[in-house]
Amino acid sequence: MRILRWNDGQVRDGTAGLAGLLADTVAGGASVGFLAPLDPGQAAAWWRERAAAVAAGHLAVWAALDGAGRVTGTVSLAFPDKPNSRHRAELVKLMVHRDARGQGLGRELLATAEQAAGAAGITLLHLDTETGSPAEHLYRSAGWTRAGVIPDYAASPAGVLRPTTLYYKHLPAAAR
Repeated sequence: MRILRWNDGQVRDGTAGLAGLLADTVAGGASVGFLAPLDPGQAAAWWRERAAAVAAGHLAVWAALDGAGRVTGTVSLAFPDKPNSRHRAELVKLMVHRDARGQGLGRELLATAEQAAGAAGITLLHLDTETGSPAEHLYRSAGWTRAGVIPDYAASPAGVLRPTTLYYKHLPAAAR
């Protein structure tokens, strides 16, 4: 398994693999902002729209590739553009293909993003995830702190309103 940071051209041109991963994630019931069934064309268009943010430095995207070059996971960091928030970033769209789950890839992607954030001078990370989802265990076990829950925050892929839990993590001094 290789985890590579993708540039804007790779995000734009690699949408087939990224779109397939996004569609699989939604089909598997993960609440990542889309309703099921997710049309592959819509998934590809969503990724293509991210290319401009990658080019501008507002978004960093990593993709995990298996031995055959198939995208099996991804994670992104969204960097704010306001002067008072340049010390923080939001961890977004941590996704692992259902075929690759249970092998530590989510933890590896999370660690990759955390290390890159520290190297970029980020001292605070934050994220939101569906309350009660398997992702919550990953974040808690990786040292993230629960900040609170917002009821009825987002619809699940089935369209049911679900609560969202907010988490944050101060990066260790060694990463600063």
